[in-house]
Amino acid sequence: MSAYADLMAFQRETEALAQISGRLGWDQETMMPRGAGGQRAEEMAAIEGVLHARRTDPRIGEWLAVVVTGGEVEAANLRHIRRSFERTSKVPARLAAEIARVTSQAQSIWAEARAADDFAAFAPTLREVLSLKREEGAALAADGDVYDAMLDDYEPGATASELSAMFDALRPRLVDLRAAILEKPAPQGLSGEFDEGAQMKLSRMIAKVFGYDMARGRVDKAVHPFSSGSGTDVRITTRTTPSDPFNCIYSTIHEVGHGAYEQNIDPDYLLTPLGAGVSMGVHESQSRIYENQLGRSRAFTGWLYGQMRDAFGDFGIADEDAFFAAVNRVTNGFIRTEADEVQYNLHVLLRYDLERALVARDLEVDDLEAAWNDRFAADFGFAVDKPSNGVLQDVHWSVGLFGYFPTYTLGNVYAGCLHEALRVAVPDLDDQLAQGDTARATGWLCQNVQRHGGLYEPRQVIEMASGAAPSEGPLLSYLEGKFGGIYGL
Repeated sequence: MSAYADLMAFQRETEALAQISGRLGWDQETMMPRGAGGQRAEEMAAIEGVLHARRTDPRIGEWLAVVVTGGEVEAANLRHIRRSFERTSKVPARLAAEIARVTSQAQSIWAEARAADDFAAFAPTLREVLSLKREEGAALAADGDVYDAMLDDYEPGATASELSAMFDALRPRLVDLRAAILEKPAPQGLSGEFDEGAQMKLSRMIAKVFGYDMARGRVDKAVHPFSSGSGTDVRITTRTTPSDPFNCIYSTIHEVGHGAYEQNIDPDYLLTPLGAGVSMGVHESQSRIYENQLGRSRAFTGWLYGQMRDAFGDFGIADEDAFFAAVNRVTNGFIRTEADEVQYNLHVLLRYDLERALVARDLEVDDLEAAWNDRFAADFGFAVDKPSNGVLQDVHWSVGLFGYFPTYTLGNVYAGCLHEALRVAVPDLDDQLAQGDTARATGWLCQNVQRHGGLYEPRQVIEMASGAAPSEGPLLSYLEGKFGGIYGL
């Protein structure tokens, strides 16, 4: 066998083991017994130790030194393997295993503290996680910026300085749009109780409408909706509350965007470095365009209104226009995952600034709750009432995902660029969506984004699909146009 063939055979086994690790994480969030947290932490640490050893195996360096390739796919595989080898080799095996162990335990501790609204109960664990992640970031950064090194795990090639410039351009127009909207009367919202079983049945049907393949995927329930897996085994989760079926429906559509991306990657890339989404920003662009530009559009909500009436009967919304306004209702709220399109990115930017300060030691964990509450009051104009609505609402820091939050807003920016190009490519898009037919839209996204997997760099994928360098302009134009129409601005 050639050096390339030997390397890829070795890599295939590593990718398979990584999928098993991901499945353990899915199980922990959906089906694992509550008392199994300690054992699961040891299991996660053990498999992370195996993965770290494989990713730093000296044979990888030897193969990379002599490998000869002649094609685009081979070159892309080598780019990913080389990057992983060089980055992982900088992190001691002891540290990688300890991070896996501590973050697995931290997840359960966070969930209990959140349920009890007790940040002090979680703070010591968060300090431990943050200390480990700072150590890892310093090892990865060498003499460079530690936060940039963390960010590179989720959005290769991006830097905090570039993202901050983009976010600084977003913030003033979002704040102004929010203020203008909240001066107007709010549209009628939903009221009453909506059977949770009926919500799940409707959500599974909508998942299929958006192209999610149930033969290669699942829809389950979790406290915090997420997706995992790739190729022929993709898992997504959603959540239900009796008073808010939109939470279930749009969480499902959002996670279907992630899941469909993984299912639609070229099957030739299965269990190779190209067989997964190229970055979290690009991943988020798929979930957000499915959820918002498609799922919350006037055309699609007109169709969804009929499906809701079939599922729940008369629920007090008079017609399709009123339903569209209800779906896109802008109101004060604490929770990022439940936020409307106008305010969502303000939630993300709050977290982005706070975690950068934590990593840089400009903010310590003991002061985090107060800093969160102060920033929230400044950005949203009212006070956080309890930790589960504030600093404890997200799972990300408990599992060590520092550098992850900005990819949410970057994904929204990417989605704005893709939506603008999609409208040109499919001029009768609204006619299709009004019939509950997403095939033209999701097919365009599959062809131009999803099928490539990790073949190209993240920014390159968006530029190729949209025909221009990513910028915040299309997203802002879309938001101002849509909500200006709904609220008569």
